[in-house]
Amino acid sequence: MHDQHTVGHGPVAEETTTGLNHRKMLMWVFLGSDCLFFGSLISTYLVYRGQSLVGPFPADVFDIPTTSVSTFALLMSSMAMVMGYAAINRGDIRAFRVWVLCTCILGATFLGFQTFEFYEFANHERVVECTATSPVDKCPPGVTEYEEPYGLTPRTNLFGSTFFTLTGFHGAHVTVGVIWLFSIVGYSFLGGRRARRELIDRQALSVDLAALYWHFVDIVWIVIFAVVYLIGVGVK
Repeated sequence: MHDQHTVGHGPVAEETTTGLNHRKMLMWVFLGSDCLFFGSLISTYLVYRGQSLVGPFPADVFDIPTTSVSTFALLMSSMAMVMGYAAINRGDIRAFRVWVLCTCILGATFLGFQTFEFYEFANHERVVECTATSPVDKCPPGVTEYEEPYGLTPRTNLFGSTFFTLTGFHGAHVTVGVIWLFSIVGYSFLGGRRARRELIDRQALSVDLAALYWHFVDIVWIVIFAVVYLIGVGVK
């Protein structure tokens, strides 16, 4: 039995006892274990959902339109990855580079949005109306309201701890994916034209594995976006 992988210059066969390429099998095992890992993080978030004794709460800090834009960028990166994988299988090195670089840029855009979001959460403020119980130094005569720090960090409450742990680990996975894809593109520039084509043929399986990893990361984010953000805005 053997696993056959088709590239631009013909099939490359590898004899294995399982009928699957060993590297691909290891990748599926890794993704399976990662499913359990993220499943435990999401379950922990759901268990402690709504149990924070102090704010801020999800509805106080979440900006769904902004997160939707970053989610769209990550989903489009999956489409770019599909196009890049198709390009390398037909031997089009130039198109492969363009599409994989697009994947990297979109992934980096997602990370930029996530960094911005974390910063905004940590520096969030809320408007408090001046009443008889308000601090005197914050409510001088003629002032009807004031802003006070109301930031969210991993130490703030249960929501902050579970949220930053879950989304932080996902962000780390995206970062690894971006670096991995950049290295594959850089590898394609080694040697002359003929040498580069041979290198790409040998790296076709690596692109296949990177694509599996990248699509997995995207699917995990869809679950996080639905469970944490869309459902979380109703938690107070």
